[in-house]
Amino acid sequence: MSKNYRVSADIGGTFTDIVYQDVETGRCGAAKVLSTPDNPALAVLQGIDTVLNDGDGLTFFVHGTTVGLNALLTRRGSKVALVTNENFRDIYTIQGNDRGEIFSIRWNKPAPLVPLEHTYTVGGRIAASGEELEPLRTSDLDAVVDACKAEKYEAIAVSLLFSFNNSAHEIAVRDYLQERLPDVQIVLSHQVSPEWREFERTSTTVTDAYLAPVVRKYIRTLLDEMGVKLPDDGTLHVMESNGGVMTAATASETPLQTLLSGPVGGAIGGKALSALTGRGNLICVDMGGTSFDASLVIDGLPSASNEAMLEGLPIQMSVVDIHVIGAGGGSVAWKEAGAVRVGPQSAGSTPGPVCYGRGGTEPTVSDANLVLGRLDGANFSGGDMALDRDAAAAALAKLGQDFGMDAEQMAHGVIDIVNAKMADAIRTITIQRGIDPREFSLVAFGGAGPAQAAALAEELEISEVVIPVHPGAFSAWGMLQTDVRHDFKETHYNFWDLVDVGDLETAFARLQDKGRDFLVEEGIEKGRISYERAIDFRYHGQEYVLTIQLDDGPIDMDKIRADFDAAYERQYGHNSPENRVEMANIRLAALGQLERPENAPPARETARPVRERDVWFAGSARPTAIIDRNSIGEGDRISGPAIIEEVTSTTLLPPGWTAQLIEGGHMSLVKEGKA
Repeated sequence: MSKNYRVSADIGGTFTDIVYQDVETGRCGAAKVLSTPDNPALAVLQGIDTVLNDGDGLTFFVHGTTVGLNALLTRRGSKVALVTNENFRDIYTIQGNDRGEIFSIRWNKPAPLVPLEHTYTVGGRIAASGEELEPLRTSDLDAVVDACKAEKYEAIAVSLLFSFNNSAHEIAVRDYLQERLPDVQIVLSHQVSPEWREFERTSTTVTDAYLAPVVRKYIRTLLDEMGVKLPDDGTLHVMESNGGVMTAATASETPLQTLLSGPVGGAIGGKALSALTGRGNLICVDMGGTSFDASLVIDGLPSASNEAMLEGLPIQMSVVDIHVIGAGGGSVAWKEAGAVRVGPQSAGSTPGPVCYGRGGTEPTVSDANLVLGRLDGANFSGGDMALDRDAAAAALAKLGQDFGMDAEQMAHGVIDIVNAKMADAIRTITIQRGIDPREFSLVAFGGAGPAQAAALAEELEISEVVIPVHPGAFSAWGMLQTDVRHDFKETHYNFWDLVDVGDLETAFARLQDKGRDFLVEEGIEKGRISYERAIDFRYHGQEYVLTIQLDDGPIDMDKIRADFDAAYERQYGHNSPENRVEMANIRLAALGQLERPENAPPARETARPVRERDVWFAGSARPTAIIDRNSIGEGDRISGPAIIEEVTSTTLLPPGWTAQLIEGGHMSLVKEGKA
């Protein structure tokens, strides 16, 4: 009998994860297929074919992509020209006053995406007030037209001073250039980021232009490849960096919003897990084949920011705060300067770890786990792949020769090194920000995360680890838990005690009208639209801001000021209620609620019988129970050492740890004596 499904796809460097949810029952299933880097759409199509039968309906499809992020990280974006004001040609090249690593004598400025020789100027000026000081001299743009034809620019970024207060000059530049260069993408700063700080706004605009042709081409290819496999309404959705989703058509127009599209699903999954289990504070870690992503859920909400820093370049946009390092199951172990390094380079899916038998020759984290008995070579990925332990052991033994180590000792070393790197990444988003990780539960997912989770918890003195349902595809699961979201903002600088509440209400109403119209165009009914308001504040004389959320209903000026003082004390340990406060920007998130069934616990499937094999712990092999997660029922208590296997991942339960199921079929690991 045919069924209807909601489907999500998380395209990673090694695997593409697919999660499918039965619209009627709410039950989810998951599958993993090897990624196809040359054409990521092929892996998505293969995954859909794997999980859906002929005749099944696809009612909703969303995917997370790293196409834009990879283009930025590898500097393989589009060739871009920048147009700015006369006498301000160097704004982007000089960059801001943030030196980055202030104590490093070897620090170099990040290379701009557009070099100075591809930057052009136009006469005309808008004042900070929005008043026109000098009319636009469009004749200057003829040089841009000639250069575009000669240099074959694929996109043009336009960033003029104070365009966020008066966009007339930027619009006139666009109209003039579009008439003469109809095939070139033109990106305007007041549309990408209507916010003050000229370098940051220019950097954001240039990045959007740099990614636009790349992301558009990818989405067009995916739509063409999917063809009849598109949902019934023909709409394909893409994850946004802010934790919401948007249509593919919107993603083509705002490619910048796809930058963290892949990793953000795990943070949104953490939010849903927090609500289900009542655990308000979570550290969410996603260890896949290529990267390790860490994020926080605090008081039930993902930690977020209004600015991201990528490759040393600032980007003004709402993002879920995610820290990414190159550490995954495919991370390569190699020798440098008499020591062993692990990552950031990854074997990916091609050739993959040595044990995959696809041509890889350098040992990886997955090879180390296989040699230590922590992976089952005959039951990897639900039995879809067979792993070659002998080949992995030979590669690790070769690396260990210079250090007097055999394969097992070298494997232990590789695991210890990658665990140390991941623990440091978690400290970056917790201890370095004044947050105590011991007050959080660690949620571990990704194909490789559950195998390393207990060791990370011990390193950071965290008392509980949660392994979610379908951990190897949890980020894809998180994508099914979110709604359509679009963020809008305006700069409104003033002292808070001088702000007129009526003017503020009017400004928010203007943003609300924009948000409603945008969501209606995306097919959201007006009755399913809601809004979240926020304002950026700082004490007088300070440079940076804190964003304060506003309650629904009429604006309470005194309460908002008190909320800022309280938030400042939480963040920095002190505040100054007697000081004047400045308002910088207003922000509005327009949310469109999607129809979705309630998540049901996974259906119990036939479990493999308990087996036993030797697994290495602390330098020696111990007989260890191999348990199918499907065999664990409510009330069961599993004691380590044990290996808990499932289709998408493998959980390592060391000696002294216990595991049991909690709400929703998720699994809690606790070290004995720490419960």
